[in-house]
Amino acid sequence: MIDQVSIVGGGLAGSEAAWQAAERGLQVLLYEMRPEVGTGAHHSGDLAELVCSNSLGSRLPDRASGILISELEKMGSLLLECARKTSVPAGSALAVDREAFAHLVSQRLLSHPRIEVMRAEVTALPEKLSVIATGPLTSPRFSEVLSQLTGEEYLYFFDALAPILEADSINMDIAFRASRYGRGEEQAGDYINCPFTEEEFAHFTGALVKAERIALRSFELAVEEGVRAGLSHFFEGCLPIEVLAERNPKALAFGPMRPVGLIDPRTGKRPFAVVQLRQDNLSGSLYNLVGFQTNLTYPEQRRVFRLIPSLEKANFIRYGQMHRNTFINSPKILKATLQHKERADLLFSGQITGVEGYLGNIATGLLAGVNAARISKGAHPIELPESTMLGALCHYVTHAKPDRFQPMKAHLGLLPPLEDAIRRNKRQRAQAYADRATQKFDPFWTLAGEKLRIATYENDLGG
Repeated sequence: MIDQVSIVGGGLAGSEAAWQAAERGLQVLLYEMRPEVGTGAHHSGDLAELVCSNSLGSRLPDRASGILISELEKMGSLLLECARKTSVPAGSALAVDREAFAHLVSQRLLSHPRIEVMRAEVTALPEKLSVIATGPLTSPRFSEVLSQLTGEEYLYFFDALAPILEADSINMDIAFRASRYGRGEEQAGDYINCPFTEEEFAHFTGALVKAERIALRSFELAVEEGVRAGLSHFFEGCLPIEVLAERNPKALAFGPMRPVGLIDPRTGKRPFAVVQLRQDNLSGSLYNLVGFQTNLTYPEQRRVFRLIPSLEKANFIRYGQMHRNTFINSPKILKATLQHKERADLLFSGQITGVEGYLGNIATGLLAGVNAARISKGAHPIELPESTMLGALCHYVTHAKPDRFQPMKAHLGLLPPLEDAIRRNKRQRAQAYADRATQKFDPFWTLAGEKLRIATYENDLGG
């Protein structure tokens, strides 16, 4: 019996994997190179630091993220518990104060008697039981190690961070609080909305397309040229807004700036377009621009984003940026248990596998931690049913066509079709997917010998 596991990477996936393995009796060596070695996107040495959005996704039970949240609750996710404790108002979404969240996760892991955090860059594969969770910003030296393991080149795409501004610099004579269709938890709405007229939108998108962008490095330039030639290597779920506007300015009005479900109280009408601001910390002093990933230079971000109505005097405390993400060709390399096909004691989790989204990272980290513990005890690793949300996500990243493999977030389209789907409308189908996922997950998790949590986190935490 193996009583120790090495986990490489202290992000969302690695942190969850460490907790799950330790809770099941393993001694855990959790390697995190920050702050000794930076990534270009992280700003601290905290474990589980969020570098993009502060939202984990919708909590609605008939959404893909809501289904995944339900499964994570039943699996006893530490990071979901920490997210609940550090949540900020965000309508139906589960959003967190990113600093408080990372501090709490770090505190819980550092105080666990069976977890030792090693602040060092790993430059060779661990020889025994291990989980690789180095994420999209894997260091160049460890990327080379993994390249030798897989025997092929890595795939690259770009991810981008949205800007953050101070709340008291927003002109609330123009902006208004509201959630789409009044779905916010509070009557006033959890989002601040910056409304555009058609003329203001045209002026803004014109400036956006012409704005100066950060010069790309050689390997990034080749990808950028591919995008302009119609060969998109950007991750389509996180495109910089200037790339969207360049393709078609109206794409913004139907994408991150869509005004549906919102009424401007000044006019009593729906705006032509809108920029939504989401609370970024518990005190409500910081807000981020929802969906505004960008690669504009910092001076240009200040100039162009101040063209947004109500942000003419915005004080930005963090500008957006774009960085390279790295992931392996999982369909060629991994089993649905997240084990390497040729080395059973080597597991992968998180964005390095091609899983996208915070919840997906947490969930695959959880599964890798559980399976590492099961392998150590001589038990069969778990492969979740494909009709569960986590099972469907793991099935996708390990069974997609290798030559067209792209990173993927959890969504209902990954689930097997419903037998009577044609007789249901969209919302009925979504609820049916959620019901079926629960029906498959609950008995499976119990029969696998793992604990099924019945109480909700609200009850566990006293409301």
